[in-house]
Formats: sequence, structure tokens, C-alpha cells
Amino acid sequence: MVSPTELRLPQRHVEHCMGTVFSIDVRAPGVDHSAIESIVRWLHWVDEVFSTYKPSSQIRRLELGDLSIDDCAPEVREILTRCEELTIETNGYFTAYADGALDPSGLVKGWAIQRASETLTAAGSINHCVNGGGDIQCAGSAKPGQPWRIGITDPLRPGEFAGVIAGHNLAVATSGTAERGSHIHSPDGYDAVAGLTSVTVVGTQLSTVDAYATAAFAMGSAARGWIESLPDYYGLISYADGSRWSSASFASS
Repeated sequence: MVSPTELRLPQRHVEHCMGTVFSIDVRAPGVDHSAIESIVRWLHWVDEVFSTYKPSSQIRRLELGDLSIDDCAPEVREILTRCEELTIETNGYFTAYADGALDPSGLVKGWAIQRASETLTAAGSINHCVNGGGDIQCAGSAKPGQPWRIGITDPLRPGEFAGVIAGHNLAVATSGTAERGSHIHSPDGYDAVAGLTSVTVVGTQLSTVDAYATAAFAMGSAARGWIESLPDYYGLISYADGSRWSSASFASS
């Protein structure tokens, strides 16, 4: 159990998983360490089930026909059903079959991070931040009376911010070329996204925000108009020529 003194101290944990780094930052009041341990186990379980690189994962075996959907964990059906919904919501720009093969990873990481945040909330945490490779779910406040402040990396100027978003209960996701190169494919062809370097979307639930960021990047020049059409979401777009567009809710870097 966590002592009363520990409950007043920040709790932080860093975990390498899914080919990236996850950080769990719990501000006062803290939680029992077992909650963080449970989240770490959960993240590795998600990797084992949904990895497209591990031949033994359920997603790979489902793709190869070695398993049926009924043989998989219930979360697999949940993810694939949500991917189908997101395909409709994004007019086909988000898909679990971008290269023709089953790959729901555009949803899985954000979903896992959001679930981790929900686990912390259920354990009694009201102020925390879970970050997975730059995709972030924040709850409550960074400090009493102070919002979380999330810097968005400038993809053309390492070490600098393209913008800063501040608030409470935030979900922030960025898709682009800075970390993994050109890995997002548009149904409109490569030229459709050639002018973009990153798209950041902000909302409240990371599972949706992460998928929307991927879809918006795939839209290319149409991303701005689509983000502006979404109630309760806002964004930041960085272009290859160094220019930017942002919703009014973003603070200037």
C-alpha cells in the first residue's frame, strides 16, 4: 500500500514497449504501486496480442488465417469494430488495412494509453499524464490550479516547439514524418501528403484523437478543413515549406 506521505509525492514510471517509450506521471494524490504495475503488464499484453511484427501475436495469426476472430481475445473484436467505425467517420482516410494487410496499430496505441489512464482514475488518481511515444492522455491538473502544458515538437527544427497546448483532461496525438519517416499512406496517393510534415489533433479521448491525427495527415491539403469541421477537436498542422496552421486554441510557441 502507498503511505500517506507517498500519496503527496509524484509517482513516475518509464517503460519500453511497442517499440517506443511509455511514461506514467502521477501527481498527488498518488495511487497504490500495484495500479502502475497492472498498467505495465497491460501494455505488454497489448503488444503481445496486437503486434504486427511478432509472428505469435493474435493479429498476425488472424491475418494469416491461423485464428478466427472468435478465437481471439475480446479486445481484438473491440478494436476491429472501432476501426470500421473510424473508417466511416474519416471518409476512408483511417483504415486497419492501409497496405492491404491487417494492421490496426493506428488505433491500438492510443486506445492502450487511454485505457491506462482510465485504470489510474479507477485506482484513485485524479491528476496524471500517460505518454506513449508522444501521444498523450492527461487527467486533471499538472499542479493545483495549473493546467497541463504539452509542447508539440517542430518536425523541421529538432529541439523547438511548433506550438503549445494547455488545458485539463486533454488527449493529444501527432502523426507525421519526424519519427518514422513516410509511413502514412493516403488513398489519394503519395503526392497528397507530400506537403505535410505533421498533424496534431487535440480532444479528450486519445483512442479517437490518435486515429483522427492519422486520418487528417492522410487527407493532405484537406486536413485543415476536416479538423475545423469536428466539434470539440482542434489541431496544428506543420507543412514541408515551414509554414503552419493552427486552431485558435493553440498557444504560439
